[in-house]
Amino acid sequence: MASWNLQSKISDLKFVVPEHVKPIRDKVLEFVEKEVYPVEDKLHKMGMGGGMGVGDLKDPNSPTSKIVRELQAKAKAQGLWALGHPKDIGGHGMPFRDYIYVNEVQGRSELAPLALGTHSLQDSLMLLNHASPEIKAKYLKPLVQAEIYPSFAMTEPDIVSSDPTGIQTSAKLENGYWVINGKKWWTSNAQSAPYTCVMVRTEFSKDVSPYASFSIILVPTDTPGYTILRSTHVLETHGGDHSEVLYNNVRVPASNLIGKRGQGFLIAQERLGPGRIFHCMRWLGQMQRAFDLMCQRLVDRKFKGGVLADQGLMKQLVFDSYCDISAHRLMTLAAAEKMDSGDYARVELAAAKAWGARALGRVLDRAVQAYGAKGLTEDTPLSGMYRLARAARFYDGPDETHIDNLGRLITDHYKKGKTWDFALGKPVTRSKL
Repeated sequence: MASWNLQSKISDLKFVVPEHVKPIRDKVLEFVEKEVYPVEDKLHKMGMGGGMGVGDLKDPNSPTSKIVRELQAKAKAQGLWALGHPKDIGGHGMPFRDYIYVNEVQGRSELAPLALGTHSLQDSLMLLNHASPEIKAKYLKPLVQAEIYPSFAMTEPDIVSSDPTGIQTSAKLENGYWVINGKKWWTSNAQSAPYTCVMVRTEFSKDVSPYASFSIILVPTDTPGYTILRSTHVLETHGGDHSEVLYNNVRVPASNLIGKRGQGFLIAQERLGPGRIFHCMRWLGQMQRAFDLMCQRLVDRKFKGGVLADQGLMKQLVFDSYCDISAHRLMTLAAAEKMDSGDYARVELAAAKAWGARALGRVLDRAVQAYGAKGLTEDTPLSGMYRLARAARFYDGPDETHIDNLGRLITDHYKKGKTWDFALGKPVTRSKL
């Protein structure tokens, strides 16, 4: 990848935050707490919810747009904008192994990635590494500066999402144009983005591997035949933008192909690998926020016998959440370390993503429980966080996919007479068990 050195072995990923990362991490945390937290509730009441998606920002003159633009301007002025993006496209150029720690604190708020310009990182890197010079010139700089927003489409309503080789949306090359037909849903930001990068089947021969039969094509959203049918919502949370889109003989130039033909899954894997690390680190930020709220509630809430924190069952909540957060952090950093060494870290990513999504739900559930009925209301951020956390077990692959992959990868080694060495993080040959 052109952005991060995923081939150079490093050995300085640590459970504690490295000293050289602390200053910028502290600045981001201060920005989130002082600038982002105060406007969360305001934006929710104005109708911007559901993960703070950019679908709420399609009108640049709307009140929500103005608030978000003000936050973004402050982030740029403080030197906190697009920290993980490469410098040559307008970012800060922070290395992957450093940026993950920053991602942890910005994850405390669903709004923070949008405010700090990090929401477009995966898409910017995909265009940087694989798009044509013309596509880069048109979209890359405004994308990094949040003048436009990215959109990506992979899943479909009529197939099992855990098996992406079943994708039915097709693209056929005719006279220098791709002609695309099919239907996608959970298309991010379709209503406000100028383009969607869509995963389609381009190879139809039985002799071609299913994993080499798909490509990614950039489709401008104003192309005839590109029709938004509806915007879906996460557990009734409004705002955000996950649209269902119909492609009816959509024609785009052959040069709109992202990367090489048939390499859609490879590019998606490159896009999703670091993305899953970022998800996991953001979840840690959300867990930390929920943990803080829970513990503060326990020491503040008085009753006849003292405070809630003195009760044994409440201490159990603290213990369980502490263990969930610590374990998830270790899993995520182990996966990040292996990725930074040039490995795809398929086992580690599967474990961190599926286990972490469930841990996030457990930590939030305990925090809600500690607040009692108040935890179900909008009086704390926990209610919204709790609902959005359930979606974590679906996006970037449902739990079942990651669990199945991990189980298969591990047992395949045992079928070959090897064992999995947790200390080394890889299979080894053992003469005797």
